[in-house]
Amino acid sequence: MSQCQSCGACCASFRVSFYWAETSDGGGTVPAELTEELDPWRRCMRGTWSDLPLCVALQGEVGTQVSCAIYPDRPSTCHDVREGDAQCLRARERWGLSVPQLISA
Repeated sequence: MSQCQSCGACCASFRVSFYWAETSDGGGTVPAELTEELDPWRRCMRGTWSDLPLCVALQGEVGTQVSCAIYPDRPSTCHDVREGDAQCLRARERWGLSVPQLISA
């Protein structure tokens, strides 16, 4: 199991915004019904545009066991976050989670 599957902090720490054409109603794969409009060019995942963001697609409990309900169809913003990168570490800190022990190949 990836350390991401026992974390989920990034899904509950940031606004997940992306170009509108990534949604299913724009020809993309992200289910449009799980998003909201930010402006004419950008959408965000429902639940992430708040002071306490929590992505509607996140299943499980942050810091325990999580999964993404739309993992194969998630937005580009989610593809960009990598285990142990700066965004990951900020999210883990926000949730009081330890820094992951990264395994090098």
